Amino acid sequence: MYGDKVAGEPQYRSRVNLIKQQGHEQLGLATSWAWHDDPRHFVFTLARYKFVAKMLAGSRRVLEIGCGDGFPTRLVAQAVESIVGIDFDPEFIADAQMRISTRWPIEFRTHNILQGPIPELFDAAYALDVIEHIPSHLEDVFLANVTQSLNRCGVLIIGAPSLESQEFASPQSKEGHVNCKTAIGLKNTLERHFGNVFIFSMNDEVVHTGFSKMAHYQLALCCSPK
Repeated sequence: MYGDKVAGEPQYRSRVNLIKQQGHEQLGLATSWAWHDDPRHFVFTLARYKFVAKMLAGSRRVLEIGCGDGFPTRLVAQAVESIVGIDFDPEFIADAQMRISTRWPIEFRTHNILQGPIPELFDAAYALDVIEHIPSHLEDVFLANVTQSLNRCGVLIIGAPSLESQEFASPQSKEGHVNCKTAIGLKNTLERHFGNVFIFSMNDEVVHTGFSKMAHYQLALCCSPK
């Protein structure tokens, strides 16, 4: 307490001692760049993962497709029983594996979902900022392999920038965004593989059901794989 010989407030000492013992948490390759280049966008990314965590809370086994460096995956891991993160880039997977926590166990694997489904089945899957990088002629291959990785009652969450937002996207973002869609376009695509698709809009960190053409980001909750 103030005036005591020990600096700081006593309720924080256990936290300070723990971090001194185990070291500071580290950002990943992609999240370090985001924190350096555009800190606000880092917050938006975390908000998307929080939405997924809320929607999939209590799921037994979850698959993340395109996990990148795996840093935000812990938000979902906190809400589900187990989670596997896959990415086709081995450098990102190696980076993610360096930060595996015994408190928040996550399995990271190198796997290209375009080349085939995961051999085991999952209760739920999600892919944030993935489908817009997949050429349109391969999107049905992507979604078919995802649905084959789900059990018959499995659910999928897809998140992607809206087509309307690309007018304001940076040149670097536009370079990789080859398949952005309107809300209706995303819904129509996903309905080829799922019986029910529910579209949410997102601006900054706020998820809503407002006018989709003014949304920067779309989130689709898909149920009943075909």
